[in-house]
Amino acid sequence: MAATEPLKGAIVAAALALPGVLPSAARAQTAPDQGSVSLKFLAYRDSQSTDTVYPQYTGNEPSRLRRISVNAPSFAIVAPLNSQWAAEGSLIVEHVSGATPRYYTDVSGATTSPGMTDTRTGGDVKLTRYFDRASIGVGLAGSTENDFRSAAVSLDGRLSTEDRNTTFNLGIGHTRDHITSVNDDTLDEKRQTTELIAGVTRALTRSDIVQLNLSYAGGRGYYSDPYKLFDRRPDTRRQAAGLLRWNHHFVGWGSTLRSGYRYYRDSFGIRAHTADAAWVQPVTPIFSIIPSLRYYSQGAARFYYDPVADVSIYPGPVGAPVYSSPDQRLSAFGAITLGLKAELQLGRWSTDLKLEQYEQRSSWRTGGQGSPGIDPLHSTMLQVGVSTTF
Repeated sequence: MAATEPLKGAIVAAALALPGVLPSAARAQTAPDQGSVSLKFLAYRDSQSTDTVYPQYTGNEPSRLRRISVNAPSFAIVAPLNSQWAAEGSLIVEHVSGATPRYYTDVSGATTSPGMTDTRTGGDVKLTRYFDRASIGVGLAGSTENDFRSAAVSLDGRLSTEDRNTTFNLGIGHTRDHITSVNDDTLDEKRQTTELIAGVTRALTRSDIVQLNLSYAGGRGYYSDPYKLFDRRPDTRRQAAGLLRWNHHFVGWGSTLRSGYRYYRDSFGIRAHTADAAWVQPVTPIFSIIPSLRYYSQGAARFYYDPVADVSIYPGPVGAPVYSSPDQRLSAFGAITLGLKAELQLGRWSTDLKLEQYEQRSSWRTGGQGSPGIDPLHSTMLQVGVSTTF
């Protein structure tokens, strides 16, 4: 899976993390007055239904195929160095096991015996210099696994207006990836991606904050998946996205609504929409619950091809196109994620528990039917964390 998806650069990753942004994000750019340390553990499991009868099926297939399992502990720290400087960093180790379909969502090529195992280690560090109404940060990130290595560097800046109600941000990042294959010793490919982001965050009232981010990424190199049959993709990819967020605090209830919308398009032909909302509800002064809902919909890449029932053709594409892919992640589909998070604050210590249930179906796509012959995908994510300040 690593070869198909580029490492998300530090700049864009930071922008996408902003659903939890608080009104303080639009205040003066000042160094944190205390540090923090957090530990988290994520457990992920997914499975694929076997509703579609593919040409090679015998009828003895299970009703649902267990696929990927991931266990990922992580560590993060933020440390103020003085009133003008702060350092932060994180480390994650992902233990991955299971299998993915060799093409589409059928059982063939996706057996979990013997399956695959892999360990991905990733980390990042960042140093930030704070001024009266501005800040500049430099970051480094890296990731390594059996068949994929990545390194990234980023530079970002923020500037607040004199009234401290508006903050502008601008950043650039560059990523270099190295792709190999455990099934092909001769594969030795590279990819480079440059990312840009610009945005503004504004406190409209004492209870409302809005944010707009625009991002662009241009990459060149190897984008194909060496583990999928008939997968050949263009060697360039241009990606653009717009992210709009609005947080509103209900003073009388003590609750906060976090909402957002993101539009994405790329040169592969994918057009995607994401809408999400979360409700922060304090139950007691130290305990809160946060239900959330996210809807995602995308159109298929131009070179994605649907399953063909004709056994003389399946699973290959019709004819001999220059580019083709049976990867279901490039198909047309919709997906819904339901989540519930609980947070407990005890002095300097806090802990949280989050459960998310994800389901993906072709028929849930907005604006038309999704790709045929793609079975529903189900996943469950459980995350537990603890943090403290110092």
